[in-house]
Amino acid sequence: MKAIIYCRVSTTKEEQQTSLKRQKEELMKLAAENGMEVVRIIEEQASGYEIDREGVFQLLDDMKTMKPDAILIQDETRIGRGNAKIALLHCILKEGVKIYTISHKGELELSEADSMVLEIVSIVEEYQRKIHNLKIKRGMKRAVQNGFKPEKNLKNQHFPSGKEKKEVPIEEIVRLRKNNLTFLEIAATLKGFGYDVSKATVHRRYQEYLRENENKQHQS
Repeated sequence: MKAIIYCRVSTTKEEQQTSLKRQKEELMKLAAENGMEVVRIIEEQASGYEIDREGVFQLLDDMKTMKPDAILIQDETRIGRGNAKIALLHCILKEGVKIYTISHKGELELSEADSMVLEIVSIVEEYQRKIHNLKIKRGMKRAVQNGFKPEKNLKNQHFPSGKEKKEVPIEEIVRLRKNNLTFLEIAATLKGFGYDVSKATVHRRYQEYLRENENKQHQS
């Protein structure tokens, strides 16, 4: 098993360095006892209530790139406190990564309250995903009903990614806007057809189009 060790103390006081060192030593021992290969050790001095921590972002990046089997922490408060703890626990567990702690002498056992909150978060996230997909589906349906022909307007659909795919068909944005689709619906529709665009991008391109047309009218 591959493991990442995460150590944290709440302040930058000099005496906290001793706590960091002790955490690291104890977690290295925990890794050895469970036959784990430590692929990264993250140490930081920051409040557990803060989500904006360098160590946290390093941990999240490493989970994507290193694909660890487990995260090793002294106890669940080291990963965070309050809402920050719940958010980070959710991110870790969602990736299928196990959490081992010294306090539990093995895999983390969540409290009943934390388990309930995480279950609610997962349910809400799943419904948000369903709603998002339904928005895309409805937007695509409305676009086609209003005359959008993806086979004529989209380029390089057979390519998985690339600059060409990110081009935005302004003529379609204008036409769909005239058919009373919102910018969010237009963005969702274009995403469904292969364009990686946000609501903000659609709005910005539409405003640029309006300004260009206005300038042309003034010039003429």
